[in-house]
Amino acid sequence: MAELTFVGLGSMGSGMARRLLGAGHTVHVWNRSRGPVDELVADGAIAIEDARDVLHTGLTFSMLANDAAVASVLTREALAAAPEGSIHVNMATVGLETADAQAALHAEFGVGYLAAPVLGRPNVAAEGNLNIVVSGDEHLVTAVQRYLDVLGKRTWNVGPLPRTANLVKLAVNFNLIHAIQALAESLTLVEAGGVDASTFIDIITDVAFTGSAYKGYGTLIAQRDYDPKFTVALGAKDLGLVADAAALHGLALPSVPVLKQVYAATLADPDLADLDWSATAEVTRKQHPLGD
Repeated sequence: MAELTFVGLGSMGSGMARRLLGAGHTVHVWNRSRGPVDELVADGAIAIEDARDVLHTGLTFSMLANDAAVASVLTREALAAAPEGSIHVNMATVGLETADAQAALHAEFGVGYLAAPVLGRPNVAAEGNLNIVVSGDEHLVTAVQRYLDVLGKRTWNVGPLPRTANLVKLAVNFNLIHAIQALAESLTLVEAGGVDASTFIDIITDVAFTGSAYKGYGTLIAQRDYDPKFTVALGAKDLGLVADAAALHGLALPSVPVLKQVYAATLADPDLADLDWSATAEVTRKQHPLGD
């Protein structure tokens, strides 16, 4: 068994850290707020008190909320303190510029760097059934594969550049953003005609769209069950990163401005802003209330 560190104990990270604990590893943990740290310590983890020590075990996995959090934790000071031969696996969804900057900074201090963003919601993380998209030096992937096997059901290696895994993750989330909006518009249409929303979701997921996105998010939207797992703010963040990635590649994605308007309207609505990102569907519903 190994001694390692897990940084970022939100709804995803906590479940992932517990998977590593359950596999018998000695897991050191750090989080910006203390509550999740104490919960993991109660389960057998070891608390890290100073963020500058997050690389001290030589193997660190991080699941931080956004680009700013990554930059504030994986600093020059933290990297300078890392022991020789250290590896950091960044499992967060970050932009391509952040991925490039982190890769360069890690290389400057001789710390191995992998991007390994994940596909799945918190319950999937807790079960160890994530899909993990990884990119970076092949020998680093080989070195951490046994840990990725604890965290996910499949690892997708997409190449030697860390930014590539982040690009793939952003493209997946862009598809989900579109799926949620398509579901919002379809459900608003059939509800206006008196069709039960849950029945409609059963129809389309049995006939045309059998994937987890349509069944999962369709059910949430049909039942207006928006308990936050992946928040509207995180969806808006990823949509912005998609736009940035497209610009870096000289592309204009025509739907992005419209989707940004939907997310802005959702975040401006105090009844929706703190809910799951599928709550963006309510923006379309509110434009066409039943009975009008």
